Amino acid sequence: MPLSALDFVLAARKSEIIGLQQLLQMSKLVGAISQLIHVLQRERGTANIYLCSQGTIWGERLNERTHQVQQAVQAVDKQLLALDLAGQPMANASRLFSRIATALHSLSSLPALREQVAAQNIQQPEAMSRYSEVIRTHLALVFEAADTSGDPTVSRALLAMFSFMQGKELAGQERALAAAGFAAHHFDNSAHQQLLTLIEGQERCFNTFMEFADERSLTLWQQQQRADSSELERFRRIACTCTSPSGESNDIALRWFDITTARIDGMKLIEDRLEEWLMTCCEQRICDAQRFGARQQQEIEQLPQQDNHYAALIPPQLSRSVLELIEQQSRQLQAQDAELAALRATLADRKLVERAKGLLMQHHGMSEPQAHKTLRDMAMKQNKKLAEIAEAMLSVAAVMSKSAS
Repeated sequence: MPLSALDFVLAARKSEIIGLQQLLQMSKLVGAISQLIHVLQRERGTANIYLCSQGTIWGERLNERTHQVQQAVQAVDKQLLALDLAGQPMANASRLFSRIATALHSLSSLPALREQVAAQNIQQPEAMSRYSEVIRTHLALVFEAADTSGDPTVSRALLAMFSFMQGKELAGQERALAAAGFAAHHFDNSAHQQLLTLIEGQERCFNTFMEFADERSLTLWQQQQRADSSELERFRRIACTCTSPSGESNDIALRWFDITTARIDGMKLIEDRLEEWLMTCCEQRICDAQRFGARQQQEIEQLPQQDNHYAALIPPQLSRSVLELIEQQSRQLQAQDAELAALRATLADRKLVERAKGLLMQHHGMSEPQAHKTLRDMAMKQNKKLAEIAEAMLSVAAVMSKSAS
């Protein structure tokens, strides 16, 4: 018997549910990565203070931080094992799995880095850069997960969470960079500029987060901003303007670290809320799709027998009830596509900027804040959008790469 239009109506609903179930699994992975990044940021901060104090402070915490990271890695591994690598195809699977491979490979660099830190055989800027690169590869994985979403509600939650995680990472870099300056009792012009860029970058990320986040997360963020102490701003002014801060270097460095750590720990609570919201979105969308699919199935079963099956080419006598089912599903998909297109445009711009930053970091040895500042300055000079500059840079790089080959 030939397949009918109704067969494909039900197949579309089944495919939607499978895609949402995959998104739920990806959301669990994102949650595990969120925790891993947080403890990596803690380990980076501890190593930073240890190196800046020439091994006199926090040496006893290094093993504890390592253990926390190892536990978080195990949680990520558990979620990776739950991914179906050979089963139902996943959107953008090749890019996603490539990101996962890169993130896993980056973790293999940590044992050697820890040995160098413990033996003080590495300078603080290099250690910070290497920790930050591991964190960056995991943030890129979260970004790729956001790009796999075909559901507008889940896409919004993923984009809000990624933007907030990125802002929190820039806050961690600010903590580390200023702690090094306070410990060394010296900030040069380069450090001043890097700190200003990191502060500006946080604002940019948190503005994107506020555009897509749920009300509860926004309320928590407003509370966090009110809780940020005036002492934080005072330390920021010192770090961004002074060459040689007054006070005992170790005392002022540890005080700065305490203030910024309290701020970052507060951010983690918001990040946890965003993870909870993401999971709720996925679970609710699965329930909605299953409920709608069950109702469709029930309506189909109630149709007269002659309306249940017809050829792939729909005959003129197709009943009004069947048409209503098809049109109802079509309207829902069109509404989703319109919202998803707007979200994908935002994601596409972010992806162009991230790729261009990666190019500058790889070929010019820039840090992430330096790469972003370079792109931003070019955009301001040429009066163009950041994404347009990034796209032009990537196009030139692609042409040069072809010419070289």
